[in-house]
Amino acid sequence: MGLNIDGLEEFVNQMGKFKEELPNKFKEWLDASGMAFLDIVQDEIIRTETVDTRRLLNSFTKSAWNNVFILSSGGMTLEVGTNVEYAWYVNDGHFTIDPNSGKDRRWVPGHWKGDSFVYDPSSQTGMLLTFKWIDGTNYWDTAIAIFEKLFEKGMERKLQQFMDECFK
Repeated sequence: MGLNIDGLEEFVNQMGKFKEELPNKFKEWLDASGMAFLDIVQDEIIRTETVDTRRLLNSFTKSAWNNVFILSSGGMTLEVGTNVEYAWYVNDGHFTIDPNSGKDRRWVPGHWKGDSFVYDPSSQTGMLLTFKWIDGTNYWDTAIAIFEKLFEKGMERKLQQFMDECFK
């Protein structure tokens, strides 16, 4: 006497495919999620008018100079960020103080071109910066909050689509 279940063999085969392909799918989704996060960070930098020279903005492009984009598939981790040294000052805010001398005033050589100041170390003109607080734009913090909401829903949707493909 034996038990025969229709479709059991096909289901077991589909489970094998699911188990085999899931790590690669997660790696693809994680990579795509990292790219989406970089887009959100760039959008926030633009929205908050943090852009000046575009150095910070451009550093949030995968494979760009000063970009951090590390994907390790074994532990399924993704590290995304920037190596631009002033990034956290722009996000968090800072006091204007000369980092070399600690003085509360600093002479910056250069000239004004329209509404923008052009730094020129050889200039005889410039501006005097005095000690004050510069508010951060919180571009990073806002981008993380937006991404967290989107990531969970997106990952659930991707997993469901993959399950639907495997178990037709």
